[in-house]
Amino acid sequence: MSNPILIIEDDRDLSELIKIQLLDQNFEVHQEFNGSSGLATFNSNTYSLLILDVMLPGLDGFEICKKIRAVDSKTPILMLTAKAEEIDKIMGLEFGADDYLTKPFSIRELTARVKALLRRSQLQRDDSPDINEAITFGELNIFPQKRSIELKGESFDLTSKEFDLLMLFASNPGRAYSRQELLDVVWGYQYSGYSHTVNSHINRLRSKIEDDPSNPTYIKTVWGVGYRFVEFEELSA
Repeated sequence: MSNPILIIEDDRDLSELIKIQLLDQNFEVHQEFNGSSGLATFNSNTYSLLILDVMLPGLDGFEICKKIRAVDSKTPILMLTAKAEEIDKIMGLEFGADDYLTKPFSIRELTARVKALLRRSQLQRDDSPDINEAITFGELNIFPQKRSIELKGESFDLTSKEFDLLMLFASNPGRAYSRQELLDVVWGYQYSGYSHTVNSHINRLRSKIEDDPSNPTYIKTVWGVGYRFVEFEELSA
């Protein structure tokens, strides 16, 4: 078996159903039924993916996601929620979840989401880091293979979505993107309509790479449209 997966879900019947399905797909599966112990287990081991329920005893899924993303920007997180309300989806995205499913869901759909997240994560890890392949804009260096940045000689890790946003911008300097276009490209079609999520991620990204987020050097606001990345000529002007 390979690709160890941790399930933090207090519904034991559902957790067992997910576990059986994933074992049939040759995944290694660990289970926790309490938020606090689940977080401790995650922090004590290395997992390829986390399946995380929102409503948990001890510590809820949003808090767990937030705490994990403070130290781990790369492990994929699939959130499960019993609520279909927009605020739950937005909170999951903003705390750093990579995908979510609303209960009740198809076990086949969950398996497909798990495989898709693992494929994307594997593609990001396949190439070994090469510091010589940095994308440089002024004092900002972006390392695509390491999925990290360096600003004024200091290294920073970004969350998965923050880095995806930055790479999209830096690969297309000067191009203006609407919030909906950013949602479609970075998050996918299933998040259509959650433009507030884009604003929150842009604000957090600016707080990490801009000297003055209110007067940004790199990520410019295009009024009435959305955002664009600075062009090389603007930095040398």
